[in-house]
Amino acid sequence: MVENMNKKMTLLCAAKINLSLDVTGKRPDHYHTLDSIFQTVSVYDRLEIDLTDGEEISLVCDTPSVPCDQTNLAYRAAQAFVEKSGLRAGIKIRLEKQIPSGAGMGGGSADAAGVLYALNLLTGEKYSNQELREIGVTLGADVPFLLLGGTARAKGIGEELTALKPLPEWPLVILKGTESISTPAAYHAIDSLINPQHPDTDSMLNAVENQDFDLLCQNCSNLFESVTDCQDVVRAEKALREHGAECAVMTGSGAAVFGIFRNPETAQSCADSLKEDFAFVQACHLTGQAFRILE
Repeated sequence: MVENMNKKMTLLCAAKINLSLDVTGKRPDHYHTLDSIFQTVSVYDRLEIDLTDGEEISLVCDTPSVPCDQTNLAYRAAQAFVEKSGLRAGIKIRLEKQIPSGAGMGGGSADAAGVLYALNLLTGEKYSNQELREIGVTLGADVPFLLLGGTARAKGIGEELTALKPLPEWPLVILKGTESISTPAAYHAIDSLINPQHPDTDSMLNAVENQDFDLLCQNCSNLFESVTDCQDVVRAEKALREHGAECAVMTGSGAAVFGIFRNPETAQSCADSLKEDFAFVQACHLTGQAFRILE
């Protein structure tokens, strides 16, 4: 039982990109295993969470296409926290979306991570980050990393995380068109590949450890690009390179593409130039923090 009800927290929940993403196998339960370098970026969903009297969970969202029932990961995260903690309180969640859906940026997982993080603080349960991640992996493979944030190597289905040396706040531009990519279809296509060219994860780890901008850009890679025929991805990569990106790579199974820039001015100029050409255009930067508490 939580004392002093009507507690409230507002926080920003960071999206992720995959600096490199390799698919290394398939388990007997049909889940695929990964070897990926995850990175949080300064694209955020905004969450307001209130603890109230009663025991009802409610969710509202400013984006009409986002479901507000038990199919939403933020809602399911609240349920999972209640089951873990035995919390007896009402939970009101207000969600404002900025992370695009169907993008490979972990938007729904970021929301779930934010709910777990906020409820842990509001209730004073004092679960460790590892304990929260153990709850999170039951919700989705990206949730554990989005509770950790920063730069990390992910193996297994994404739950085996090793924190890496934090990267500088290098500037990015992220683009997404109107097309989306089916994740199950993308994995099915990966299964059909013969002798694919895998990302060089060791070189990427070396780049991260040495904060080597050029080596990192040379080794940003995503195995899913070898099976996608999404023209928005092709168009976004071309546009980013033409506007000064040192590399341009799809994140996750798609369909957002990030470009890394040497300076924020060039990145902002790129975003300004392309703002009418894609459904989602944002200049941002790498960030070491999964969450920003506003109040």
